[in-house]
Amino acid sequence: MQAKAEKDSITGVETTGHEWDGIRELNNPLPKWWLYTFYATIVFAVVWWILYPAWPWVHGHTTGILHSDQRTILGQDMEAAHARQAAYLDRIAAETPAQINADAELQRFAIAGGEVLFKENCAPCHGLGGAGRKGYPTLADDDWLWGGTLEQIDYTIHHGIRNGVDPDARDSQMPAFGADGILTRPQIEDVAQHVLSLTGRATDKAAAARGAELFAQNCAACHGDVGQGNKEFVVPALSDRIWLYGDSLQQVEAQVTRPRHGVMPTWQGRLSDNAIKMLTIYVHGLGGGQ
Repeated sequence: MQAKAEKDSITGVETTGHEWDGIRELNNPLPKWWLYTFYATIVFAVVWWILYPAWPWVHGHTTGILHSDQRTILGQDMEAAHARQAAYLDRIAAETPAQINADAELQRFAIAGGEVLFKENCAPCHGLGGAGRKGYPTLADDDWLWGGTLEQIDYTIHHGIRNGVDPDARDSQMPAFGADGILTRPQIEDVAQHVLSLTGRATDKAAAARGAELFAQNCAACHGDVGQGNKEFVVPALSDRIWLYGDSLQQVEAQVTRPRHGVMPTWQGRLSDNAIKMLTIYVHGLGGGQ
């Protein structure tokens, strides 16, 4: 509501003439410090427009008195950074991961670069710091199916796992005992109970006992008599509760019926040899390296 401007009877300050639900707005002047600051920002903006590129023009934009160009500055900074890194990168190119890891100075450089590369390329699956995610292995523990030596990590990063692209990719397969009709549904349930019994979690002792015989006939050749696994043949342990696809009864039954097999892309060709070496050093140092 627009009312006539008049002096407020309590404060003696003239009102603006605006009124809302009986509340009148006082026409108080802005503080001088605020006004001076506001004027200073206007002056600063004008000076900035004159010194630096600012306004779009018919062809391009105003270049400013200083002719500053952030693209050029960035390019110069990148060139300077590459020049500082060149000595390290040349040494990394000439040495093996083991030699790099044995050189304290070069190892620090490789870990710093590898951490950035890991966050950009590996963390979406393996998690920050190699913490792992559901269906993706942890790289910070001591349970490494494909090996945790520098040479083994380097090979895995180069070629990947079951990717169908690189003929040298790592590969191993678990039979689909249910989908291929090797075991019946009741037999799968018994085997799953026995597998849970390896970590003291079976809920049906009689089924676990029946499953022990089936396990010995069908699974022990790979997983070991007591589920200890076999690193030589890339077979996971079943007795450590480090389970990639879950360790509930239903999840164990599903894996026996139709097993899931993880896939990792080949990074050879996507990343430079130096980048793969730095990644190798970084991953090796996460905690699971051997």
